[in-house]
Amino acid sequence: MDLPMTVVEQESLEPAFRGNRLLAALSAGERALIEPHMTIRSYEPGSILLGRNEAVRHSVFPFDMLMASMIVELDGGRSIEVASIGKEGAIGGIISCGHAPAFAQTVVQIAGSAAVVPLDVLQQAKERSQDLHLLFCRYSDALLSQVMQSVACNSFHPIEARAARWLLHTQDRVGGDRLALTQESLAALLGVQRTTVNAVARMLQEQGLIAYRRGAIQVVDRAGLTAVACECYAAVEAHYESVLGQADARS
Repeated sequence: MDLPMTVVEQESLEPAFRGNRLLAALSAGERALIEPHMTIRSYEPGSILLGRNEAVRHSVFPFDMLMASMIVELDGGRSIEVASIGKEGAIGGIISCGHAPAFAQTVVQIAGSAAVVPLDVLQQAKERSQDLHLLFCRYSDALLSQVMQSVACNSFHPIEARAARWLLHTQDRVGGDRLALTQESLAALLGVQRTTVNAVARMLQEQGLIAYRRGAIQVVDRAGLTAVACECYAAVEAHYESVLGQADARS
């Protein structure tokens, strides 16, 4: 998608470099390679950051509370989320490292802001900085691991464990206890009927783990929710730290 650009004052870029984990890991020299070309955009739920088979022209770095889902659509109107991306990562041109068309559709689930960098600029920056190139290769590995874990999780784990895992991942990306998300949206992301998610949400609420109000889910007991979640949550988080944890000390 050819994202429209918004001209911003240079100092307004600071929240992006503080709020996105990949951008925060950049050295001053690496930051200088992309900062003059960066713009900030705000997105509402339902905004399509990348359409399936669409040429990738920009890389998007969420910060603030923005969370987006990579969604694979099947015949018959069925769809399922294979990865979620927030302030820990980036969207577009990261794995393919070029203008290859997007395989999955990436849709904003929770509103927020993102830094947008033309893909050509990011490619040139990676060519000039081996450390920057390595950083994004490591993130590509972390994102791919999330996709692979999602395949295993969706195949073998019960819906209540999958829902708990998803809520924990989303809370990490949003950075707060209140998740502005409807049960209908959660059902679509998990690839199940809304009635199934309604039953799971009611069970988690009765256990005192979440509180559901129209249009939002509140995480009340994170430790309890972690106990309900399957092993996939810890596996994905541990792998991310193993491949990218050391990058935090570079900036």
